[in-house]
Amino acid sequence: MKLREKRLLKLAGKYNVPGPRYTSYPTAVQFTENFGEKTIESLKQSRLESERDLSLYFHIPFCFSLCWYCGCTKIITKDRDRGDHYLDYLEKEAALIQQSLNPIRKVRQIHFGGGTPTFLTPAQLRRLGEIICHYFYLDEESEFSVEIDPRSCSEEQVIALREIGVNRASLGVQDTNEQVQKAIHRIQPFSQTRDVTGWLRKHGINNINFDLIYGLPRQTTETFSETMKNVISLNPDRLAVYSYAHIPSLMPAQKLLNEEEFPSTDAKLQMLINAIRELPELGYRYIGMDHFAREEDELSMALDEGTLQRNFQGYSTHAELDMIALGMSGISQGRDLYVQNEKDLGAYYRALDEGRLPIKKVLPLNDEDRLRRFVIMQIMCKVAIDYETFRKETGINFTERFEDELDQLSPLEADGLLQRNSDGFVITDVGRLFLRNVAMVFDGYIDEKKHRTAYSKTV
Repeated sequence: MKLREKRLLKLAGKYNVPGPRYTSYPTAVQFTENFGEKTIESLKQSRLESERDLSLYFHIPFCFSLCWYCGCTKIITKDRDRGDHYLDYLEKEAALIQQSLNPIRKVRQIHFGGGTPTFLTPAQLRRLGEIICHYFYLDEESEFSVEIDPRSCSEEQVIALREIGVNRASLGVQDTNEQVQKAIHRIQPFSQTRDVTGWLRKHGINNINFDLIYGLPRQTTETFSETMKNVISLNPDRLAVYSYAHIPSLMPAQKLLNEEEFPSTDAKLQMLINAIRELPELGYRYIGMDHFAREEDELSMALDEGTLQRNFQGYSTHAELDMIALGMSGISQGRDLYVQNEKDLGAYYRALDEGRLPIKKVLPLNDEDRLRRFVIMQIMCKVAIDYETFRKETGINFTERFEDELDQLSPLEADGLLQRNSDGFVITDVGRLFLRNVAMVFDGYIDEKKHRTAYSKTV
């Protein structure tokens, strides 16, 4: 093993601790069910007064079968008629949102997630497109993405997706090895992935991402390298290489996995190290954490231009957008308030039948939250903190305000994760593997007891 890889394995062992992914700050662990009508009225008023452009997220919860590793909010069913009933309620929710939305606010980003959005039939997908166009003001240049399960996607669905404006697709692959697929209860011949990729390009959806997971049962460093070679042969624009998070206490389906078949910690970490070493040689730039993109891809350009951001879907190319989420369990993000919809489908339906937004939890942000959010998102998206930029943005002297946190950075600096000078600090190439660990230093909630079991490990 090369000296650099040995060092990375040593560092990974040291820093592989539970921690947030920072798709938001504060994280969803801080959400509360203790709120009143005043909070909802404040939300409506802020949406009416704001002129900020929007990102829309639609959660489609249905899946045809259960993948044992999955931690998503989902409902397993083969009854596609349930999609029509669900769309009835998505339309009710869209109508309620429209009533308190400033009409000049443009939608610049749309994402269908799940569950499995391609659970919906072509007719249902077209209907969802009509709902969006009817209730929201769309920017002609909107990024419109959808998560696709290649096992449940036909060419007719691809045609419908293109007709409603989809221009980016993210395909769930996870692993191409048959034995791994059997172990996780997700049989997906590579030919299915290849066929769907071909249909997407045939019909003009040319921006394509693949999602992989390392650390699954029966995976080895050799089989995962083969998986990467397989997906690279289809020439995607981006790759997300996620660490499998085994939290069976929170994700009951994971109890079905055979823990004796998991790769060792060193083998799992070696899979990530191999990806970080091999993918740039194949033309995929390491954006940070688990994301890779071609140099010419918008994600890579956003990193260079300082417009990269993170939200509940991960890295995004659009800064300064409020997110409104529709559907059960969806999380909306504004400047001062996060809200999460009901996670129970029946409760979601009942709220809309009563003519109210189906909000279950909220998180009002205070000044301290907003300040620390700014710091953490600078780390996650710009991989640096510039003291003068921070002072101009906040009016606060960074070194005085975060004196204790800067002291805590010393061991991370000694390990080569970052470099400090009089102007600020920059995350090194090695440090990009440990962005979550650097950000955790500035997390005001991380030491709370409920955080100790809520997160997957950082590497």
